[in-house]
Amino acid sequence: MDQRLDVALIQTRTPATADASFAHVEPLIRQAAAGGAQLILTPEGTNFLEQRRGLRDAALSTEEADIAVLGLRALANELGVWLLIGSAIVRSDTPGDDRAANRSLLVDPTGAVVARYDKLHVFDVDLPNGETYRESASVRPGLGATVAETPWGGLGQSICYDVRFPQLYRALAKAGASMIAVPAAFTRPTGEAHWETLLRARAIETGAFVLAPAQGGAHEDGRQTWGRSLVVGPWGEVIAKADHDEPGVLHAALDLSAVQRARQAVPSLKHDRDFDWPQ
Repeated sequence: MDQRLDVALIQTRTPATADASFAHVEPLIRQAAAGGAQLILTPEGTNFLEQRRGLRDAALSTEEADIAVLGLRALANELGVWLLIGSAIVRSDTPGDDRAANRSLLVDPTGAVVARYDKLHVFDVDLPNGETYRESASVRPGLGATVAETPWGGLGQSICYDVRFPQLYRALAKAGASMIAVPAAFTRPTGEAHWETLLRARAIETGAFVLAPAQGGAHEDGRQTWGRSLVVGPWGEVIAKADHDEPGVLHAALDLSAVQRARQAVPSLKHDRDFDWPQ
């Protein structure tokens, strides 16, 4: 297993249609590959971001037919890189359910999808600034967690709101994840207050690298996202950070041996105890 890894996080401001979104992200991925990245990660909603239901339904395709997904798979093959499509909003394959799946796709250098993960925790919230989100109305939650094998070890998959549920990250670490991806489209109020703190906490708790590519800025559908993509080491240290919400590429060099050192120093993953829940 390779211990050294050059990663690149793509920060985007994804448009509202798949063809425009692919045109937006393609040059950023090419830039990341030209800079030496072996593993490239994009944010949540890489294929399009559209919260207005009628327009979202018009833009929705199956994973197999989505223009952006197909383009990104071909691009990974052309560039010879591993590519995590942080998530694509695609038509659900559940009969009788017209909601979408918010799906993370790991693509290998041949362009094959080698791992899929559907977002477990959907974002239903009324924010203090008056913004309201009901992701459960349009997105079907997933049912299981995923750790994908890569040449650099296990990559745990998660998406955005999942980061508030530490039990998922502990399970990913125990299942062999040395890196955990948190592609996101965080709102500005929650991002400003909690984004970096949550990511550093998840890294400390798991002794894993946390890779968090983000959406940033004002989007066509009216939402405002926080940006500030982040790479956190297994000791909780910030390795690389975008200090803005503009589209761009964030590079980081990872030494995967740091995972073992962190887990040996604080072996809390081995110290779980059963206990009685409060009544």
